Amino acid sequence: MIRFKYIKWKNFLSTGDTFTELQLDRSPSTLIVGHNGSGKSTLLDALSFGLFGKPHRNINKMQLVNSINNKGAVVEVGFDVGVHTFKIVRTIKPNKFEIWQNDNMINQSAKIKDYQKFLEQNILKLNHKSFHQIVVLGSSSFIPFMQLPTGSRRGVIEDLLDIQVFSKMNFLLKEKDKNLKESITQTNYQIELLKEKINLQRKYIRDITELNDEQIKEKRISIDSYSADIELMQNSNTVLSDAIQELNIGLDSKFKKARSKRDKLIGYKVEFEQQIRSVVKEAKFYEENETCPTCTQEIATDLKESHMCTAKEKAVKLKLAVTEVANETTAIESRLQELNDIMELVRSKTNELSSNNTQISSLQKLIYNLEREICNLTSKNGDVGSATKELNTITEDKDSTVEYKLQLLEEQSYNIAAGEMLKDTGIKTKVIKQYLPVMNKLINTYLQVLDFFVSFNLDESFNESIKSRHRDSFNYASFSEGEKQRIDLALLFTWRQIAKMKNSASTNLLVLDETFDSSLDVDGVDNLTKILDTLEDGSNVFIISHKGDMLENKFRNKIEFYKDRNFSKLKV
Repeated sequence: MIRFKYIKWKNFLSTGDTFTELQLDRSPSTLIVGHNGSGKSTLLDALSFGLFGKPHRNINKMQLVNSINNKGAVVEVGFDVGVHTFKIVRTIKPNKFEIWQNDNMINQSAKIKDYQKFLEQNILKLNHKSFHQIVVLGSSSFIPFMQLPTGSRRGVIEDLLDIQVFSKMNFLLKEKDKNLKESITQTNYQIELLKEKINLQRKYIRDITELNDEQIKEKRISIDSYSADIELMQNSNTVLSDAIQELNIGLDSKFKKARSKRDKLIGYKVEFEQQIRSVVKEAKFYEENETCPTCTQEIATDLKESHMCTAKEKAVKLKLAVTEVANETTAIESRLQELNDIMELVRSKTNELSSNNTQISSLQKLIYNLEREICNLTSKNGDVGSATKELNTITEDKDSTVEYKLQLLEEQSYNIAAGEMLKDTGIKTKVIKQYLPVMNKLINTYLQVLDFFVSFNLDESFNESIKSRHRDSFNYASFSEGEKQRIDLALLFTWRQIAKMKNSASTNLLVLDETFDSSLDVDGVDNLTKILDTLEDGSNVFIISHKGDMLENKFRNKIEFYKDRNFSKLKV
């Protein structure tokens, strides 16, 4: 059983830089009141974020950080499971996620997702959906059990009945079966390969038995032909090596020199163009101004003409210089292209040389194999015996591989049978069938306490069948919001009872968020209060409500949230 002890948070939603802390196991029932926007439902968002990394309501993670302080959001949840004490710490800006057991932090996984999975599967035994089915009934962002898709409904029930282990086993079995199929495929390949080896070995035995001097002669002819080819390619390699060496002489130096000259020419061009702009600017000044802007004296006409004439002469010389630089740049680019062509030729000849070496290596291997075959053929009658011995070894390998395949096929047949049992229609369905009558009985009991007299039944696929006193058939969507809420409440208390029976996801905590404020009438409120009064000892119920005056005397404890200078605070 999970016994929640406390939760505290700061810089979270509307809460400031001082921790707000709630003792979750202090009172059997606690009424939480406050004006709209005072921070009442922050408890649910903090609890959900602390345990599962996402809030109860549909709020973006970065929006959880207080918008005034804009950093340092912290949520800490403390609880006991059996004899162990746990603490979960999550922060935003900076991001942090820690799980502490008995004051020692559990080693973090490389991936946050795996660390969260460890928390849900090994400690809480609850996921986000299951938590909100047995711990929380809220009016915002809560999806009632009857509005969940079929797969999610099944997941909730599997968590409650603690039979998700069969899903894990089925997953592991599928992985094992996948590996088994790969092993069978590989074994079939090995068998076929061994058969081919046997055939080749038999053929080889026939060949070495039947070969005569003519066959040996043919092999020697092939060796001579390969040797001649090797000689031709080696001669070609000598020519290629000489050509490569000659082309490479000073190539790097030429490249560096040409590139350096090109860079200098580019620098000259930029410098000349800058001087041209300066000359044009000077000429434009004397052309557009009659007086000196500095001393305000009139500029003489002959002085203007002299300066403008000088500027034009400079401009002509500079343009000629730019043209000469451009011509030299074109020439050097042409030279660089020539050098690139030479380098490409070197690469081409190098590739050809490498290709020749590869072919030479292949031909040498062929020659080696042929010489070995000739050696075997010309040796005295040991080759046939050794070949036969090798054939027997290959045959034994094939027989043992076939035996191994039969073992794999037998294991596969067992896995198929086990897979059928672990499917949703197998063991899990049998377990669920045993609990369905209990579930339906509890649901109908709670519905009667809530003054909703219908016959409600869930089938093995968790689809509802609802009949009135007059045996008229309905479904969940047919009812009013108040009637739907009665069904949701009945399911919530039923799941808590089932969790307690299985001791799988049992917890002391129950939070009702504005449940009394929504669609329940006066009788519904009274009946729900009666149910809460009958909860098992050790339960801690928190009721978030706007109806503080009406509900104040119905619960043992009361706390109030209020706003002080835009920050939510707690008055106990």
